[in-house]
Amino acid sequence: MKSDFKFSNLLGTVYRQGNIVFSPDGTCLLSPVGNRVSVFDLIHNKSFTFNYEHRKNISAIALNPQGSLLMSIDEDGRAILVNFKARTVLHHFNFKNKVRSIEFSPDGTHFAVAAGRFVEVWKTPDLAEDRQFAPFVRYRVYAGHYNDVTAVTWSNDSRFILSASKDMTARIFSLHSEDKSVKMSLAGHRDYVVKAFFDSTQEVIYTVSKDGAIFRWEYTERPGEEELPEEEKTMSWRIISKNFFFSDASLKCCTFHSKSNLLIVGFGNGEFRLYEMPSFTLIQQLSMGSNGVSTITVNPSGEWIAFGSQSMGQLLVYEWQSESYILRQQGHFDSMNALAYSPDGSRIVTASEDGKIKIWDIVSGFCLATFDEHQSSVTGVAFAKRGQVMFSSSLDGTVRAWDLIRFRNFRTFTSTSRIQFSSVAVDPSGEIVAAGSLDNFDIQIWSVQTSQLLDQLSGHEGPISYLSFGSEANAKLASASWDKTVRVWDIFGRSQASEPFDLTSECLALSMRPDSKEFAVSTMDGKISFFDIESGRMIREIDGRKDILQGRYKEDEFASANSKRGKHFTTIAYSFDGLTLIAGGNNNSICMYDLPNEVLLKRFKISLNMQLNGTLEYLNSKNIVDGNAVDLVDRSGELSDAEENHKADLRLPGSHRGDAGLRSTRPEVRVMSVGFSPTANAFAAASTEGLLVYSVDDSLLFDPIDLDMDVTPENTLQCLNEGEYLNAIAMAFRLNEQYLIHKVYEGVNKDDIPLVAKDLPAIYVPRILEFIGSIAMESQHVEFNLLWIENLITAHGKFITKNKHLFVKGLRSIQRFLSRVVKDVIGYGYKVNYLVEFLLVSSKTENMVLEANHEIEDVIIEDIEVDAAGNHEDEEAEEESGDEDEEDNDEGWFGPGDEQKKYTDNFSNSDSDSESEEVIQDDD
Repeated sequence: MKSDFKFSNLLGTVYRQGNIVFSPDGTCLLSPVGNRVSVFDLIHNKSFTFNYEHRKNISAIALNPQGSLLMSIDEDGRAILVNFKARTVLHHFNFKNKVRSIEFSPDGTHFAVAAGRFVEVWKTPDLAEDRQFAPFVRYRVYAGHYNDVTAVTWSNDSRFILSASKDMTARIFSLHSEDKSVKMSLAGHRDYVVKAFFDSTQEVIYTVSKDGAIFRWEYTERPGEEELPEEEKTMSWRIISKNFFFSDASLKCCTFHSKSNLLIVGFGNGEFRLYEMPSFTLIQQLSMGSNGVSTITVNPSGEWIAFGSQSMGQLLVYEWQSESYILRQQGHFDSMNALAYSPDGSRIVTASEDGKIKIWDIVSGFCLATFDEHQSSVTGVAFAKRGQVMFSSSLDGTVRAWDLIRFRNFRTFTSTSRIQFSSVAVDPSGEIVAAGSLDNFDIQIWSVQTSQLLDQLSGHEGPISYLSFGSEANAKLASASWDKTVRVWDIFGRSQASEPFDLTSECLALSMRPDSKEFAVSTMDGKISFFDIESGRMIREIDGRKDILQGRYKEDEFASANSKRGKHFTTIAYSFDGLTLIAGGNNNSICMYDLPNEVLLKRFKISLNMQLNGTLEYLNSKNIVDGNAVDLVDRSGELSDAEENHKADLRLPGSHRGDAGLRSTRPEVRVMSVGFSPTANAFAAASTEGLLVYSVDDSLLFDPIDLDMDVTPENTLQCLNEGEYLNAIAMAFRLNEQYLIHKVYEGVNKDDIPLVAKDLPAIYVPRILEFIGSIAMESQHVEFNLLWIENLITAHGKFITKNKHLFVKGLRSIQRFLSRVVKDVIGYGYKVNYLVEFLLVSSKTENMVLEANHEIEDVIIEDIEVDAAGNHEDEEAEEESGDEDEEDNDEGWFGPGDEQKKYTDNFSNSDSDSESEEVIQDDD
């Protein structure tokens, strides 16, 4: 089995904090999820998460107008510059101050940063300029505010900058020195200014404050100077109108779309409003829930509005004109306790401490459905073999069965007494469901068909920690308990007696090998023991204490190497072939073991987020003051905004429940559940940071054009003329010019299509199929397109099957083209049915006429030879009377050519076989 697994996506959380950004084309939405950035493609319905991590949660992100550079900044002011298209990290930088806002100029040459109480303008790194040692060059620093700057906004011509601050003022700054006279402070608000905007003409400025006031400013002369000459007038920005939102909650965020004069504001009670400016007309007033709106953004066209809620971890994309939701996603409110892959590997089900069950699509990364029927924490989930039925156990004392076709709860199983279920397992046939509890030491067995409690398996002397069923051929149930034993039960046998497998410590996790001949159990002492079920002997034992990465907590006065906390595994899972095992626990690592050799194959680090306990490794004395960690000191009295005093957010995924008044409580990094995909190319881990998916990287496909930088349209056409079709196609797709792709595609020789399709790099297969589907409906080359489609699918069928999500659009267009071709051919067949019959009859008639022609020609040639021998003496006389001879020839004697022409004309003008026979008889 392959071991080169890499992080591929983050599910289970869609938004944490900071601002959200639309891509320049308005089709993708970028959202910070903790210390990572996720991108949601709203057109193709899929998402991905960048591989890089910050050391703390991200507070601000920005994307340049060209859509090529992404800048993300964490709470400490450390920035990472990323190539958005290639998804590679370009540079790390530290602004050495807390950054609340960052925005690129509309021309993309500069970006402005709100760092503390200063506004810093930096040049955007550009490859066209002279390369320098430092990619970040600071252009200018603007001062003047007396408190932190909350937001920065550029004018449409990239000449001016508007800054909003907590000192209740907004300021105008100029980028160029020749415009420095416009510098001015806009004061008058009674609370700090949330944001300020230019309108499309740049002659009006809107400033919005937290108390719900919006001021409209215009550049006019001083009152009373209307009659003075222009050169004597004093021009300045003045308040023209004041409007108020009059909401019960404070204003949290706002944005303005200058092209459509649309103002969107969000409040702390979850309400958002749309206004048309400058008339301040209320267009819509809706609510996204009871929790506050943390951020708002609008796409360039002004059609879609995106909202983010930090307290609920919710993300919405709203189309205001049709009043419909484009995207509505929400992560778990609390930590995830368990996960399970569907049998086909296309979905993951997660169970949470908040009592909800969510179904996540692997390809798109979106939540498909949410079940909230459980009244308490959900502790376990399991799939039946057919994959359309799922079972869950909860602390509310119920085990529920879910229909994943109709998305409903159709069975509820309870015990004779009120007990809290901690684990669940399903028989492969789907007929029996078992559950264990931490309160009662018995295992409950129910019938899925009748919902009746069939039996209670007694034998354990401690709480049941885990249950696992074997395969359908050997349907045995294994149970692990805190009484340091594992028991294997034969549910369908006559005798239900079980022989215990004794261990040296309490059992925490259990996993049955897919063939049901072996099971693995994790114990409190950090060991994983493997037993053969038939012989009852221990096969191997792995000591994982040295493999675990357990970081130090903030309050620890020792390094992580000396910590004994979390040195065991609380969840383990076998791979599909039974040769690999992954294990995780209350620590910062996932360990992958090779079982035949009993060695550690790879270790995955869960998170680098230093805001979580358990990620730091070394002790730094500067962070310890009077025996307490500096990060645990409460500074809430020093902050001006009480709403920002969330030093410890207990609602982060993975956080422990505890006293909300305990100021030193911090979420800790841990892994609650792991599982291998049935397709063997991925595994998932439910962790503090969300649902992490690691997969074998199939995206690194070889592209021969990567070796050559000289890719131009001239070289592409030259390769096409020289018969280098493969290079020409690859270069055309690299240039991404539609006319060039079309010309190269139709320039390929028909006989060379099978060879070109076979050698085409897999990275270009989705694009060429999508291209064929886009032109096939209007193209006249039906057979040519069919040859391409046939050879591409034949040569790359396996790749297409493994990556169906890449070919959805192209194959759909091709299917539509093939349906049209089939429909047209059948339609033409019905229309020309009688014409075909007529042509068949005509062809028989023509054959008979040709045979008669040949017979007549032979007779005429014989007569001509006889006449030529008898009349040879009269040639001279015939030449003298040529005119008379010509008349005689027309009436009696004919030459060979004329005779043949006459009879041919007669037969060609005949309408039936009977008429042809009459002509032949008369001439004879």
